[in-house]
Amino acid sequence: MFSNPVHRYFRPRAKNPDPATSVLARTLAAAASAVVLLAGSGLPAQAAPDTQATPHTQWAPRTQPAQDVRAATEAKNAGPAAKTPSRLQSLRAPVSDENFYFVMADRFSNGSTANDDGGLGADPNESGFDPTRKGYFNGGDLNGLLNKIDYIQGLGTTSIWLTPSFKNKAVQPEDKSAGYHGYWVTDFTQIDPHLGTNAELKNLIDEAHSRGMKVYFDIITNHTADVIGYEEGARAGYVSKDQVPYRTASGKAFDDRDFAGAANFPKLDPQTSFPYKPVLEPEEKYLKVPSWLNDSTLYHNRGDTTFAGENSLYGDFFGLDDLFTEHPAVVKGMTDVYKAWIKDFSIDGFRIDTMKHVNNEFWQKFGPEVLGYAKEQSKDEFFMFGEVFDTTKSFTSQFTTRNKMQAVLDFPFQDAARNFASRSQDARQLETFFAGDDWYTDADSNVYQLPTFLGNHDMGRIGSFITTDNPGASDAERVTRDELAHELMYFSRGNPVIYYGDEQGFTGPGGDQDARQTLFASQVPEYLDDDLLGTDATHATDNFNTGHPLYGKISELAKLTREHPALRTGAHQHRYASDGPGIYAFSRTDAKDQREYVVALNNSEQPQTAAIPTFITKRNYSLVYGDAAAEAKTSADGKLTVTVPPLSAIVYKSSVRIPHSKSVPAVSLQAPATAAATATSPGDNGRMQVTADVDGTSFYQVTFQVKAAGGQWESIGTDDSAPYRVFHDVASLRPGAALKYRAVVLDNGGHTATSSVRSATVPAPVLAIQEPKEGATVNGKVKVVATADPEKASHVVSFERRIAEGKWTAIGAPDASSPDYTLADDLTGTPEGTTVSYRATLRGPGYTATSGVRTVTVGTAAVQQPKSVAVAGDLNSEMGCPGDWQPACESAFMALDPADNIWKLTAELPAGKYEFKAAINGSWDENYGQGGAPGGANIVLDHDGIGPVTFRYDHGTHLITAG
Repeated sequence: MFSNPVHRYFRPRAKNPDPATSVLARTLAAAASAVVLLAGSGLPAQAAPDTQATPHTQWAPRTQPAQDVRAATEAKNAGPAAKTPSRLQSLRAPVSDENFYFVMADRFSNGSTANDDGGLGADPNESGFDPTRKGYFNGGDLNGLLNKIDYIQGLGTTSIWLTPSFKNKAVQPEDKSAGYHGYWVTDFTQIDPHLGTNAELKNLIDEAHSRGMKVYFDIITNHTADVIGYEEGARAGYVSKDQVPYRTASGKAFDDRDFAGAANFPKLDPQTSFPYKPVLEPEEKYLKVPSWLNDSTLYHNRGDTTFAGENSLYGDFFGLDDLFTEHPAVVKGMTDVYKAWIKDFSIDGFRIDTMKHVNNEFWQKFGPEVLGYAKEQSKDEFFMFGEVFDTTKSFTSQFTTRNKMQAVLDFPFQDAARNFASRSQDARQLETFFAGDDWYTDADSNVYQLPTFLGNHDMGRIGSFITTDNPGASDAERVTRDELAHELMYFSRGNPVIYYGDEQGFTGPGGDQDARQTLFASQVPEYLDDDLLGTDATHATDNFNTGHPLYGKISELAKLTREHPALRTGAHQHRYASDGPGIYAFSRTDAKDQREYVVALNNSEQPQTAAIPTFITKRNYSLVYGDAAAEAKTSADGKLTVTVPPLSAIVYKSSVRIPHSKSVPAVSLQAPATAAATATSPGDNGRMQVTADVDGTSFYQVTFQVKAAGGQWESIGTDDSAPYRVFHDVASLRPGAALKYRAVVLDNGGHTATSSVRSATVPAPVLAIQEPKEGATVNGKVKVVATADPEKASHVVSFERRIAEGKWTAIGAPDASSPDYTLADDLTGTPEGTTVSYRATLRGPGYTATSGVRTVTVGTAAVQQPKSVAVAGDLNSEMGCPGDWQPACESAFMALDPADNIWKLTAELPAGKYEFKAAINGSWDENYGQGGAPGGANIVLDHDGIGPVTFRYDHGTHLITAG
């Protein structure tokens, strides 16, 4: 999705599923194809079919996988591997070893100039085509991709992932930009004419399939192009559900969450149901396809999002029409749209845009329905993964556990990889990072399915991050760090994603449009001065150089992992981490082959030596990758001593299999506990952390099981890396419900043992007050906001207030409008200096949850002025900044006027429509938009070009104006 980069980091609180949906029932159904256990017994049941994936080939079709002769000979000479029950093995879904190439068709290769303007004429403001502007169509198309498919496959690509290719609104005048990126869809049934035709898409897919490659579509369910306006004004500020609730066609207020996805969703009317009355221009009344998309009551109609809290789920993205995804008609409509693409074009999977901005109930129906349909079409490896722009695993994992999706893009990995390879931060951070992978483990998915990446079209490129993080570094160092990042991505768990152009050393000054350069010769001035890594080339020429060092490195890594599939799908097990910059090491071990690969990466600028623990004592390990000794031998205590050159990686493979365990190890279960917040994770009150301790040091896999009162034992996931644990999702279960847990350990000799049973109780929700801030100075009307974890549509929250040391008194009416529970308290007339405390209470069957106390003081607060305030927006380049949306650009800094304590900036700007907001202290960490709202909607300036513009910002009210 395109956007102002600041907005991509705001994280809404997730909602939980309908309490009627049983996690245990869902888990049992999901587990049937992967793990089948004998109910009521301490012993495992009959084995289910093995789910181990077949390794891909780089160049041959997948129906004829290439053979690694050396590996086959070694396996024959080494003797048979242990036969182990696959039902107790860690899941490897069919898509656990893809190599993705993520490409924006408009920016890759121009196969035909005939479709450059999309048939809309020569005027760029109508057609959206202008190859000199980075925000317009530049000319690439699907035929260009087809013509260069050898280049793509030469990287070792097994799957091509296309940005949205549906027909878009060519130009949105308010944005001064075109729909080249594909996120302004008007017709979900047709390829955008700028990119080609439906038939040309079919040709591309057929050719890819003939080569054993897959094609993935980037899809959108959250919004459409900006077509709907409001009677009250275009792109208006967000109105919360507490301010103005939804109303039925007859005018009765209701909470949509009480009906999300249900067949009895109330009938709506555009004149009575919404805070804003939606209107359509006559020429656009029937613009969207399918036709149901032209019904304005199937949109939220609440104004622009600020990307935080409730409005991140209900607000428009910069005016884009936000679909009412709680409505069953939208669920069915979107499901039918994407079923058709599967049936008619044999698409292999979907990347789903803006997943965290859509309610949980939508995904709980959409995901299983689409996946089931794909399997009916014989697409047994159909795969969907969502964009959840967040670096917190406890949050991102909710979409693969309680929301039934297969995978999400691994944004936490991107952050960890940059910190390690580009910033040379403490190697122990990777140890902590990978230890958190257990958040994703459940009965039907795990971390091995996640697509991993180093940069993208929204946040920017890895080459840009390396350049920013290492000012003054030589080109050779920057290339080496880039290679190190790719080595970490290819050798660790997950499906690596290459963002087109990274293989040619593309950089750019930032994200969004600045990270969307063309691989064909560019005419965009902002691109022509980019400093590419590893080459003297510029964007003025084509950049399809298969001799580029990064193209060669990526191809090498793909070939190596194809030849050694354990490096793609083997268990990822932590081994060693330096204290500070240095070596991070881990093992990859295939559960069948049982050979151990040791991967060691060094992020320091000096050679580093480490003794790395392994599973095997006094045996040789052979070098398969990197610059190190050809052979190394483990010590009597199983340690492999290696020396890793600066900013590089090495990989060793054991000459023998891991010795079989002679007897089953002992296993015990720790007391299950709520997954509370820690120093490294915010936690999740809707998850139970279940941890097993296993004696011994061999290769083990631990399957966790749960049983509700009167129920059967059900699998909730298998972990193949210590510490052995799962985070069981209990969000939909009744608080106070009794659960029993146990763990079954499987060793590499095929022995199993079962732990003693541990009992636990589903916890009550945790209530927290979000506003006002503790210790704040307030006066007049005070907004009090509480949130619940886990969130359920059935919650009803009441509030109490205490004046000074007086009694607690109930105030206001209870609020049942989720996800934010809000009270407006009037303190008018309360003497200055008075302390006022608030708390919230949630009552349910058998429990009462009370928040902590939030205390404020009545009075007039002295304003503490910030160090700097910037007018940050798409006008920054006109102000002399290197790009737009630059909070640290001094040319956009305002000056504080001591006479009135107002920050001011006067600037000469050309005529045009601009968007901006106030950025505090040179970053997006604190920013204010429309109405002074924190992280608020962008403010629009429609400037006629006559005379200068003066911006004013008041830090007391956070209001910023222009005039």
